[in-house]
Amino acid sequence: MLINLRHRTKLGVGLALERSTGKLLDDDKVDQMIGSLLRTGVVVSALIVLAGAVLHLAHYGAAMPDYHTFRGEPAGLTCIGGICRNVLGLQPLSLIQLGLLVLILTPLARVVFAVLAFAVQRDVLYVVMSLIVLSVLIYSITAGI
Repeated sequence: MLINLRHRTKLGVGLALERSTGKLLDDDKVDQMIGSLLRTGVVVSALIVLAGAVLHLAHYGAAMPDYHTFRGEPAGLTCIGGICRNVLGLQPLSLIQLGLLVLILTPLARVVFAVLAFAVQRDVLYVVMSLIVLSVLIYSITAGI
């Protein structure tokens, strides 16, 4: 987002809202939750990639690479369904691809969370702006841009 959540309090937009649970959902708490979401996404992604790399080295670490002929990616690594099927079989390259997918989807989850947080705060302007950003991200991911 172009405007950090902490700067919103200076603008006087949606300072805080008491939810039905009685907890305060202010900008600092939302910032902390978004930071935790991003950190968790990166750590989970790194752990998945690391697990795939360890499995790959365990299976193919002693093999000599053949650089004389080019081999593209297997068809199972080029679509999400194939990656998920191969992950269930603990295929190392699929685990690495899954970790990269988690890393790519982490900012998308951040924007989804921002939409929800702004909706709870009843901040219509930021909900609309976040939905525009979300739609651009989804279009970019699905269209391959």
